[in-house]
Amino acid sequence: MNRLICVLLLALAAGPAGAQKMVLRVSSAAPAPDFLSRSLQQFKRELEAAAPELDVEIYPGSQLFRQGTEVPALQRGNLEMSTMTTFEVAQQIPEFGFFNRAYLFRDYEHAYKTFTGPLGKRYADAVSQRMGISILVPTYLGTRQVNLRAARDVKGPQDLAGVKMRMPAGPDWLLLGQSLGVTPTPMGMPEVYLALQTGAIDGQENPPTIFNAAKFYEVTKQMVITSHLVQPVFYAIARQYYEKLSPEVRTKLQTAAMNAARWNDEQRLNDEKTVIDGLAARGVAVSRPDLSPFRANAEKVYANAEAAKAWDRRMMEEVMALR
Repeated sequence: MNRLICVLLLALAAGPAGAQKMVLRVSSAAPAPDFLSRSLQQFKRELEAAAPELDVEIYPGSQLFRQGTEVPALQRGNLEMSTMTTFEVAQQIPEFGFFNRAYLFRDYEHAYKTFTGPLGKRYADAVSQRMGISILVPTYLGTRQVNLRAARDVKGPQDLAGVKMRMPAGPDWLLLGQSLGVTPTPMGMPEVYLALQTGAIDGQENPPTIFNAAKFYEVTKQMVITSHLVQPVFYAIARQYYEKLSPEVRTKLQTAAMNAARWNDEQRLNDEKTVIDGLAARGVAVSRPDLSPFRANAEKVYANAEAAKAWDRRMMEEVMALR
């Protein structure tokens, strides 16, 4: 018996060879074929090679957590990582709600400079302190465009009146839909294809790359280039989990996230124009209205919105002035 105890003690003292790996689960609403989900697979490969003590599990397409429930799961300790949006942040830090308004960012470069510079650090620090979530790196989800089940002549928001437009759930998404002139209809991403196919909704709005990955060209007839939202998302990790990692593993985690995010940005930027240019061959019409009426309507909607009263106006002006 004493010999058996000694053997067991020696095995426990042997260290890493028998150690259980730390599981790092990553949840995302992005469809599996989309660049964001593919970048997460790259993240997994690089991180597991650099830090074999981690077992990275990727769950695209809301397979593990329904869209909109990932942030509470991070905060409860039920999930380690997600691709968090500015909309989810604003639900808990209302003064950051302006990041969700239509026509805040001019283009990708403007959004990138915002979130990788001093303004982005202020944002990430607040998220860490007030939400218990660490932002590893921002990445580009794309520039959102309106996509309709049946083509129509769209010159401004008035031409989209009554259109049941799928939007993610949340008050800021509701305002965004109102700025477009549509009737916002909350719905999870996995339900959208069937809803378009059956006519339960009249349209959806997403970046062209996600439109392509989700095969919405099979169930829609028109894309209206509204460019209403240049959208970042974040590789975000539960701070409690992050702080359990050694400084060395944290560095490897950050490096893998940065490399994956850079790949996503490059691929998505190259692909966005290609997708739009190829829509005619798929039987999807592309219209490019003057955006002035949409911008004017957005200003009106946000000027009268109760939620906008909580916005950090000074920070919003700093973002808009950034060059």
